[in-house]
Amino acid sequence: MTRTTPPGAGKPAPRSGAPRAGQPRASQPRAGQPRVLKPSTSRVVAGRAPASARPALRVPRPPRAPSSRPAQPERRHNVLLGLVLVVLVVFAGRLVYVQGLRGEAVAAEALSERMSTARLPAARGSITDADGVVLAVSVERYTIWVDQAQIAQWKRTSDGSVQAAGAADAAVELAEPLGMDPAELGALLNGTKAYVVIKKDVLPEVWRAVRELGIAGVNGDRVPQRIYPAANVGGNIIGFVNGDGVGQEGLENSLDDVLTGTDGRYTYERGLGGQEIPGGKREEVPAVPGQDVQLTILRDLQWKAQDELDKAVAATGSDSASLVAMDVQTGAILALADSGTVDPNNPGTTSAEARGSRALRNVFEPGSTAKVITMAAAIETGITGPLDHWEVPYRYTTANNQTFKDSHEHDLLHLTTTGVLAQSSNTGTVMIGEKLPQQVRYDYLAKFGFGAKTGLELVGESAGILHPSDAWDGRTKYAVLFGQGVSVNAVQATQVFATIANGGVRMPAHVLKGTTALDGTYVPAETPVGTQVVSAETAATVLKMMESAVDEGTGSAAAIPGYRVAGKTGTAQSWGAGGTTGITASFIGVAPADNPRIAVSVIMNNPRTSEWGGTVAAPVFSEVAGYALQMLKVPPSGSVPDLFATTYE
Repeated sequence: MTRTTPPGAGKPAPRSGAPRAGQPRASQPRAGQPRVLKPSTSRVVAGRAPASARPALRVPRPPRAPSSRPAQPERRHNVLLGLVLVVLVVFAGRLVYVQGLRGEAVAAEALSERMSTARLPAARGSITDADGVVLAVSVERYTIWVDQAQIAQWKRTSDGSVQAAGAADAAVELAEPLGMDPAELGALLNGTKAYVVIKKDVLPEVWRAVRELGIAGVNGDRVPQRIYPAANVGGNIIGFVNGDGVGQEGLENSLDDVLTGTDGRYTYERGLGGQEIPGGKREEVPAVPGQDVQLTILRDLQWKAQDELDKAVAATGSDSASLVAMDVQTGAILALADSGTVDPNNPGTTSAEARGSRALRNVFEPGSTAKVITMAAAIETGITGPLDHWEVPYRYTTANNQTFKDSHEHDLLHLTTTGVLAQSSNTGTVMIGEKLPQQVRYDYLAKFGFGAKTGLELVGESAGILHPSDAWDGRTKYAVLFGQGVSVNAVQATQVFATIANGGVRMPAHVLKGTTALDGTYVPAETPVGTQVVSAETAATVLKMMESAVDEGTGSAAAIPGYRVAGKTGTAQSWGAGGTTGITASFIGVAPADNPRIAVSVIMNNPRTSEWGGTVAAPVFSEVAGYALQMLKVPPSGSVPDLFATTYE
């Protein structure tokens, strides 16, 4: 029997792990098949095929996740550490920038945000009369206010226990020093507002008592308050201020720049509640008070003038009255009075029209008081003398057929030039004055101050009315000779007589005597320069003629016992915004006539009992001028007047 040898017989067996011919390697699985594990050793067991010839044992493994291999913890830590380092570098850089490069600037900005600034109001300068008597002064007052939120959190403790707290208890403690009802005060303290005023115009001692209570949220602001110790005396001159301390009338207005000081400021470092930090940064720029002002006004004379005017208005039924007293040698106003004068402490109780000076604002026809100018011009130009003779009719018709008449009907009078003035004859004045060229009439009216403001240091003055001579119609060119067709204020009218009394020199009217600076330096007001209007000889002549008007003429009620008086009465129309407003009765005089010191005018607006200045105005002159002479210690007249004759045979 033929033995068949299997393929490969007689050949050495392949090494373990090597695949047989025609078989795949066990160690290299086919694609898509699991890997086959090999035994660590191969043993040949009888009757069995070698391990390498047996089918490989397949151990299945879980399928892999489709994502990448999970991050290791070290990598995550490194990333976080890098981020932290970046942040630290950023903060370190910022810290170096803030503290190293901008440290001072940042600190300054922070300090600036903690700083608060309060205004320190400057005290307004005082106003005094010529003798230093205070007429207006600023005093220290406080406005008390609260922060309601701080009040709500406030508490006072003692030995660890709360003694008082909140708005209710604060109201009880504050009520007594402030003089307020606790319930009313409690309503103001309760809430969340940061600023609530609880009382104004508080005295300094009251504020100190409130502050000593130590209630958090209670604050006080210093506020200067203007007071007027003389009340309404000189109120029309002094004026008043508004709630912000700004002058509204009178000298408070016109001298506001002089009286107003420069506010200071107080800057302090505050805490979260707005309170000042003890020991914190603070800066203070002191306020600079305004300058004190001294006037030429005499308070007692001003009081006397106002008192006499008020009584005269009541007695005569006049609408109002004004009075001016002037030093003839300097032009200083000694009194500038109006009836019904405003009290600057409470201006709201007086009508707006009466809060200023009517003596400056209101204008009127001077009437017969202006005849003094006509006489001065006629004598200065040589047209007439004080003793020239004139046959004076009741009616007189001019060349252009303008007829004028006197106030009282009379037969033909034989009057001297002095008599024409003393008897206040319109017809006689026209007869004398018509010899003056028309332009000359205008020139003398202007020289005596008509048509121009006096320059007095007060607001609201009217310049009056003086039309150019070529604008005068056929009647006006004669009417101006006896004070019609023109208008003036009371100060302008008074200046005419002061000029005659001062040797023909017109001095500018003024009420400012001087100012006092903060360092106590007194600066007198600039000395005014006078203007020669007529010669001293002419002025003396006219003054002597005016004395006859008091002794023998219409102004006899103006006489002052012991003193020689020169003056003139007047009655004419007054003027307002809508035209004529009524009758003005006046008397303007000079005393003593032998050595003039003062000129005083009394202007009565619309008197009902009489329209004649000699009746309603002259007695007021006598009272006030007599008081002024005694106050100024002017000795009585030491001579008997040698008057010009007023009539002839």
